[in-house]
Amino acid sequence: MKKLNIDLIIIGGGPAGMAAATQANDNGLEKVLIIERDCELGGILQQCIHDGFGLISFKERLTGGQYAQRYINQVEAKGIQVKLNTMVLEITSDKKVYAVNEEDGLLEISAKAIILAMGCRERTRAQVFINGARPAGVFTAGAVQRYINMEGFLPGKKAVILGSGDIGLIMARRMTLEGIKVEGVYEIMKTEGGLTRNIEQCLNDYGIVLNLSTTITKIHGNKRVEGVTVSQVDASMKPIEGTDRYIECDMVVLSVGLIPENELSKNVGIELDSLTKGPIVDENMMTSIPGVFAAGNVVAVFDLVDYVSQTGVIAAKGAMKYINGTLDLTNTYISVNSGENVSVLIPQKIRKSNLDNKQDFFLRVREENEKMKLETEWSDKLVQAGKFSMVKPPEMIHITLGEKELAQFTDEDICFHMRKES
Repeated sequence: MKKLNIDLIIIGGGPAGMAAATQANDNGLEKVLIIERDCELGGILQQCIHDGFGLISFKERLTGGQYAQRYINQVEAKGIQVKLNTMVLEITSDKKVYAVNEEDGLLEISAKAIILAMGCRERTRAQVFINGARPAGVFTAGAVQRYINMEGFLPGKKAVILGSGDIGLIMARRMTLEGIKVEGVYEIMKTEGGLTRNIEQCLNDYGIVLNLSTTITKIHGNKRVEGVTVSQVDASMKPIEGTDRYIECDMVVLSVGLIPENELSKNVGIELDSLTKGPIVDENMMTSIPGVFAAGNVVAVFDLVDYVSQTGVIAAKGAMKYINGTLDLTNTYISVNSGENVSVLIPQKIRKSNLDNKQDFFLRVREENEKMKLETEWSDKLVQAGKFSMVKPPEMIHITLGEKELAQFTDEDICFHMRKES
């Protein structure tokens, strides 16, 4: 077994991992290693040929591949070590990483700090319980995206999309442009799951119908998908009798949500958030294991890649402080809680002694609403943190509290509320 010693190991070579690596290098850390299981850096961005990436990070509208290439160029220019085609098998609480590849065989890599940046994965048919056989032609939206955009293969002629997640919406447009007939998008919830701009640009602009409160109840076909039965659902998401409708198709495309890729996190005993399914992190994106940080979609599924990269930068700065011994690991954490109309909230805890002159928070709301204000509450005090003309559950909100707001915090737990403007 080959043994290595590294200052900082980053697991995952997508936007979060590359942003973390370049930031760590900029901060003077030389022995940085990115471990990536794929044959190239970039992660899922390599198959995203649509634009809309990079408006925050690079002030330009880039495709996914172009966005990834910007960071790949930086990684190469800075001489950051990368191990591709390498699978991480295990991480330990004392910051050892066990990995394997064809060139090195089994690796034991000791690190001063680790950043988890493994991204997320799609929910599959097994997780949404659709009746029927298991014929060919049932795909996740990401698989269809790879087939068409990277492999040059059209996996069918007529598609039905289940779920209104962003990848499915984007692939509705892509399949239409490639000549695949998209019969419709069926969403079991009463509201859409994707961003408003994708509803407009990928469905409405192409005359593709979004059917809310409707789901696939059966897949027909033995060797190949022949059709599906769709049904409307009630408030309890149970199919309504008499609303069944058969649709002929040879493809079922699943866009039913993303889950942080956290097998490594679970196995090492990192505390996970029951809502996000990712690690609970603090102000520096550090997990419950000191010296192990997390960034990007492995923490929670973000809607913008720019936010993914930002969390990578935050994690790298935190890892640098940990390595240098300048992080306070003794003071008690303050809990950051979700209050009125707030669901996802990152970070979930902070140490006031570690706060710099600003602190980033990322959150999602439970319900769509107009003319809202975000308030922070602690010690019976309320401070307004932002105003929003519209808030929607699919859209992540990013706010930065400055030195003035942070100076007011006491050692009491903090709660965020999204409320109507009075």
